[in-house]
Amino acid sequence: MQNQPTFVLVHGAFANSFSFAPLQAELALLGHRSVALDLPGHGFEATFPAAYQAPQDLDALAAAPGSIKGVMLADNVARVTEVLERAKRNGPTVLVAHSRGGFTATAVANARPELIDRIVYVSAWCPVDLDVAGYYAEPEMADVDPGGFAAALVGNPAELGLLRTNFRTADPATLDAFKQAFAADLTDDEFRTFLNTFQPDENLDAGTPDDRAQAATWGRIPRTYVRLAADASLPPAVQDRMIREADALTPDNPFDVRTLEGSHLRWLVHPGAAAEVLAGLAGN
Repeated sequence: MQNQPTFVLVHGAFANSFSFAPLQAELALLGHRSVALDLPGHGFEATFPAAYQAPQDLDALAAAPGSIKGVMLADNVARVTEVLERAKRNGPTVLVAHSRGGFTATAVANARPELIDRIVYVSAWCPVDLDVAGYYAEPEMADVDPGGFAAALVGNPAELGLLRTNFRTADPATLDAFKQAFAADLTDDEFRTFLNTFQPDENLDAGTPDDRAQAATWGRIPRTYVRLAADASLPPAVQDRMIREADALTPDNPFDVRTLEGSHLRWLVHPGAAAEVLAGLAGN
């Protein structure tokens, strides 16, 4: 098993290691080991205020403290680095990031490239020429409307020191906005099941320009980008732009690009094709 890689899986915003369970099962059945980690303030470190339960008390929820307050990108990097150091003792590592997890994966690769044998972005942020806020202002993100989720936001992020979202809302318009953005091709039951794995709080730190992909470190790691062709929250046009920018940064080490059909979350609910793609990278 020393030559077999360990897949280290990094989740996105409001998510946790639990969302990777179906993918890990598929990888295991294909003969591959994996570890899904929780970033600081996620998983069993998350805060679920009593006011978030039913019946909800939105006024109390808007003021309840959260454990993720003060968590910075550097804390995420430290968590992933620790896992990679341990996994590296057993052989190669493949760092796999989804969605907002791409911020962390990129920053880890900038800092400790020797710990990563391949980095895989699955419809994940890979900032190169711009920071994330900059991409949101570009034409490729014109069809993404963050305002569609405004009704689910709770409290003042500046006062709470975190971003809080009420994923247990019963508002039909807000639930439809969530589904159209992240899971339009899932059944309503699949969508609601996934929604119930989310935690209400996310940290505010998306990094600085220094955390964008760096040619001398990040750029020397073999890399794969798995495009999600029907992703409405991180549209293919944005995915393709980041791929182009990365390839221009290190033309001698371009992205190996794969494409899966489906929305932002479908590959986690129906992971067979994604597991096959990852398994195919195990020997590369």
